[in-house]
Amino acid sequence: MNWTELKIYTSTEGIEAVTGRLMNIGITGFVIQDKQDFEDFLNHKDGNWDYVDDDLMELRECETNITVYLTDDADGAEQLNLIKGELSALKQLDDDKKFGRLVYELSGIKEEDWANNWKQYFKPIEIGDKLLVKPSWEKIPDNETRKILEIDPATSFGTGQHNTTRLCLELLEKNISQGDRLLDLGCGSGILSIGAMLLGAGYAFAVDIEENAARIAAENAAQNGILPDSYKAVCGNIIDDEKLREEIGTGYDVVCANIVADVLIAMSGIFRLFVKTGGKLVVSGIIEKRRDEVVAKITENGFKLTEQHQKDDWIACSFVL
Repeated sequence: MNWTELKIYTSTEGIEAVTGRLMNIGITGFVIQDKQDFEDFLNHKDGNWDYVDDDLMELRECETNITVYLTDDADGAEQLNLIKGELSALKQLDDDKKFGRLVYELSGIKEEDWANNWKQYFKPIEIGDKLLVKPSWEKIPDNETRKILEIDPATSFGTGQHNTTRLCLELLEKNISQGDRLLDLGCGSGILSIGAMLLGAGYAFAVDIEENAARIAAENAAQNGILPDSYKAVCGNIIDDEKLREEIGTGYDVVCANIVADVLIAMSGIFRLFVKTGGKLVVSGIIEKRRDEVVAKITENGFKLTEQHQKDDWIACSFVL
């Protein structure tokens, strides 16, 4: 297994915020370099320093950073997209810029090249009872009876390889009825809303805070034979954009959100604006230790938990309003 180094640039004040979000998406191993550590070392009252190790001296000029290591496969690619989502969400909360630049670098390789490197690991995968997710270059037998969802690796999250996506698609299969109107919040590649359309939904509205995501989701929808008048994808943040909420409208049969615990909690009071009475909410991206917290916030806002699926440390839940 090959590994790729990813370095996140932040500030001393941002270390706790960044590492907390990394742990929320299941990343518990990281290396921290902080300039403040060097200052604390030199200012230690009892210190009498005749020699300082070269590694510690490097901290004097470094920009505070947090390093994680990603596997060179589909799981690593999905982790990268989860990290991108967390950094984007954190930037929106950091009005005073206390947390530094909040940008990342992949060591010695372009992101596009790295994504191409792991294509060899992306194979067709059966999800639930009805879907088969595949990249465009893989061939499927003519007698395949499952609905084919074709999606390629890109800069947006969602290929079906990660547990959060698979769990969410499984629950959507159980909650989608023919002709349903669906809202996909944090759509990434559009895999959930496209999957819902293949499962029988009649219309899907997809939203993501990343500019590229709306474009990629629309392209992927077209690639899967979905007509433009039944699929709309836009960029924006429903939490603080009232005009976007008005554009989205209400009365959806199903709303889905595969994000992370903190964002699901922030959205918990907004979901019911979009869901019709008796409508369904499907959420994923919840690490096991945050499950009770997320469910409590959503049920406080009028939803009733109906089902839960778990794979390893990840959980997806469905609710009814």
